Amino acid sequence: MGNRGMEELIPLINKLQDAFSSIGQSCNLDLPQIAVVGGQSAGKSSVLENFVGRDFLPRGSGIVTRRPLILQLVNNKAEYAEFLHCKGRKFVDFDEVRQEIEAETDRITGSNKGISPIPINLRVYSPNVLNLTLIDLPGMTKIAVGDQPVDIEHQIRDMIMQFITRESCLILAVTPANTDLANSDALKVAKEVDPQGLRTIGVITKLDLMDEGTDARDILENKLLPLRRGYIGVVNRSQKDIDGRKDIRAALAAERKFFLSHPSYRHMAEKMGTTHLQKTLNQQLTNHIRDTLPGLRSKLQSQLLSLEKEVEEYKNFRPDDPTRKTKALLQMVQQFGVDFEKCIEGSGDQVDTAELSGGARINRIFHERFPFELVKIVFDEKELRREISHAIKNVHGVRTGLFTPDLAFEAIVKKQIIKLKEPCLKCIDLVIQELINTVRQCTNKLGSYPRLREETERIVTTHVREREGKTKDQVLLLIDVELSYINTNHEDFIGFANAQQRNIVSKKRAIPNQVIRKGWLTLNISIMKGGSKDYWFILTAESLSWYKDEEEKEKKYMLPLDNLKLRDVEKGFMSTKHIFAIFNTEQRNVYKDLRQIDLACDTQEDMDSWKASFLRAGVYPEKDQVDSEDAAPADSFSMDPQLERQVETIRNLVDSYISIVNKTIRDLMPKTIMHLMINNAKDFILSELLAYLYSSGDQNSLMEESADQAQRRDEMLRMYHAIKEALSLIGDISTSTVSTPVPPPLNDNWVPETSPTPQHRPATSAPIPSRPPAVRGTAPGPPPLNPTPTFGAPPIPSRPGQPMNVFGNSNQDPFSAPPQIPSRPARIPPGIPRRPPPRRPENQW
Repeated sequence: MGNRGMEELIPLINKLQDAFSSIGQSCNLDLPQIAVVGGQSAGKSSVLENFVGRDFLPRGSGIVTRRPLILQLVNNKAEYAEFLHCKGRKFVDFDEVRQEIEAETDRITGSNKGISPIPINLRVYSPNVLNLTLIDLPGMTKIAVGDQPVDIEHQIRDMIMQFITRESCLILAVTPANTDLANSDALKVAKEVDPQGLRTIGVITKLDLMDEGTDARDILENKLLPLRRGYIGVVNRSQKDIDGRKDIRAALAAERKFFLSHPSYRHMAEKMGTTHLQKTLNQQLTNHIRDTLPGLRSKLQSQLLSLEKEVEEYKNFRPDDPTRKTKALLQMVQQFGVDFEKCIEGSGDQVDTAELSGGARINRIFHERFPFELVKIVFDEKELRREISHAIKNVHGVRTGLFTPDLAFEAIVKKQIIKLKEPCLKCIDLVIQELINTVRQCTNKLGSYPRLREETERIVTTHVREREGKTKDQVLLLIDVELSYINTNHEDFIGFANAQQRNIVSKKRAIPNQVIRKGWLTLNISIMKGGSKDYWFILTAESLSWYKDEEEKEKKYMLPLDNLKLRDVEKGFMSTKHIFAIFNTEQRNVYKDLRQIDLACDTQEDMDSWKASFLRAGVYPEKDQVDSEDAAPADSFSMDPQLERQVETIRNLVDSYISIVNKTIRDLMPKTIMHLMINNAKDFILSELLAYLYSSGDQNSLMEESADQAQRRDEMLRMYHAIKEALSLIGDISTSTVSTPVPPPLNDNWVPETSPTPQHRPATSAPIPSRPPAVRGTAPGPPPLNPTPTFGAPPIPSRPGQPMNVFGNSNQDPFSAPPQIPSRPARIPPGIPRRPPPRRPENQW
């Protein structure tokens, strides 16, 4: 079969497969294996049981195999079975193996005949097996039965494809002899993934159940529907034999007797049967592993390099060593501090490209969310003018004022400044939430030590909450400082003279034609007017334009920003998008005949960002009106021209001064939060966290390793040593292993089409012209018990007879011996008619 190094490689592949499955990783290695594919009740499970020599697979009607069964056969003196999910337990009774397979299947799929792609790993040790790795897959079906999902056919097909599409997987296509081979589902899917036939081996079951007078000799001789690797026929136990608990060894003997005694099969009996199939699969898998060794070696080496750094820490690992625990604690805390600082300050390594995190989100709060909240509060024109009017009248009292009163200005300004407290405190709350999320994200790396992770998160979160109070007190102090003195001599303040000369304080906009923002938005329009559609929007200081796509070639519309404002729109019942609207304050149409247009974003963050961009362009949000005009007293607004001038003057003064205060607060808020909260948290983690951890409890309990981490370490070491052993063994394997070469290509035109010729043909004693001339046959009588059709010496005939030769040129047989060993004429039982040598088909598969 090959050199010893190659023989030891199959068990090593099994070991690697177990190691990778245990740790929950595939290591990106397609390990060589054999997938058993066929329709329901084709006899796949019976073939596997014949290999093992034991009844151990579930039986029944319909779908019995509902999860892939990775069956690893290992030649061993003792006979027992092991499951990967039942580590350490040896199953000696194979009835218990069947019960465990059924229980494990039901645990994942339930009892409703559903399927799951999660495999069951079973290893069988026995002196009666050769080293093999096979995968028993669910049988292909067409119609859902009982509680099965309606797409059960596609589910099974997808599961089979997951295995057989790998180049390292041999395909054992099982087809019963009492069905039309040209309609075989197994051969059809095999042809899809293996069009050259390099990985497909055909198996014909139920030869003993064919109609009387028919046989499958032409198929088994690879003539009717040829495969490159040919077919092997087997005879499984009948349902009566299974129910009667017929011994598999007796069944194998009966199978041997069937092939030796059947007139159509006895000339090829040595190349039929379960024993020959097992030897062939062992040889094919061994050769297949040899062919995949170069790619397997390179993948193993890359996996070894990726594991070495982590395994280096585990090589001399002692869980209870106090020195190791102290060192690990120091390293963990130090790494936590570094990770936290990188998340806040930003870093070039391991950049998250999926979403914003840490410092980037806090920056967005500082410069987009907070300014937007400030503007929402301040710009309430109608309410502000009403308050100014009331303030002027209340300052004058019963007198009619001749001059604009200073006290009214101060009262209105202070009231507006007090309103800044709410968005400032809200900004602090948002930053704290992001800080806590960042702490939680950074503690994920401490998952190996659950107690340490919990304590670290608790201590740092508690410290952040303590700093919250001091930060809020400081921010409120800033507001109180602004309230304590209204500085009308500020260089940016317009003063009374300028205020009286200006009718309206012009809005400060960005540089004309400056692009403020670009991006995709959904324009929501009723279905009657075109429906919702995504456009590429460009916001400048002067206009809002949208295009068909980001190439900006086909402009759909350009909307000037004059007299535009924003308002929020509630989401629809089934909508997941966040919507805001743009409208004209002068009740003019904004787009076509629409008074407002609704723009939709995918996330709240995108909507806030777009609103902040509109603020930069001078488009402000609308303020909800608390009091309607009908509810306002009739004397709220006097038509006195002098009062109107005073209201306008104070309005301009308030607008100017509040702009100064907003500018100051926008500048000081991020600085205050950074100093009192964020920088303080970084300093606390770097200088004080370790002391708090030492004082919080016993170091041994703090550094107690999680069970998952201990298991992961063991599996990592096991995988590391398995890979090293595999590389060592691969290095010792001789590339000159004796193996059977791949058979030549054959005609494959039959696979996608309906068979033009029926599979079954009547048995006949008439001479068949396709048989080649052979050597002289023996005298009539029973065939020998142990014929050697390929390697036996030509017999000396007892009397003259018709010359015969069954095989002609022995190289025509797809299962002939390797070319290194010359074949000899076979000893032929009597009664076999002659047929000319078959011609090799020209097409390939």
